[in-house]
Amino acid sequence: MDIYDDIINLPRHESKTRRKMTNAERAAQFAPFAALTGYDGVVAEAYRITDGSIELSEDAAYELNIKLDKISKRIDEAPRVVITYFIKDLKKEGGAYVTVEDRAEKIDEYERILITQSAQIPIKDIISIDIYNEDYK
Repeated sequence: MDIYDDIINLPRHESKTRRKMTNAERAAQFAPFAALTGYDGVVAEAYRITDGSIELSEDAAYELNIKLDKISKRIDEAPRVVITYFIKDLKKEGGAYVTVEDRAEKIDEYERILITQSAQIPIKDIISIDIYNEDYK
């Protein structure tokens, strides 16, 4: 004789005040929860790759200064330029290189900033500049 023989054939209890749960609702009771809220975001951020900034050689810095001088001489024409520069990451060490095509509006010699129509770019962060020759009207 088994110890559950007296209850094994009794009808299953059904509540008169609560409705019967679906299988999905029953399964949800046992679903894992995020004990460490935000942990996944921290792990993803740690795996996000950033670049280090490039130190220009003396020759490259000299060439860059020549191009900046050319831009300053044509600044009234708002020359079209393609600039590649470093943007420091706000969350972790390093950053990323960005290339923009824009029109140069001003070179602030005191602040050492190249001002375009859409950005203010620190000259120390620039690694290359291409100046387009156009027929200005």
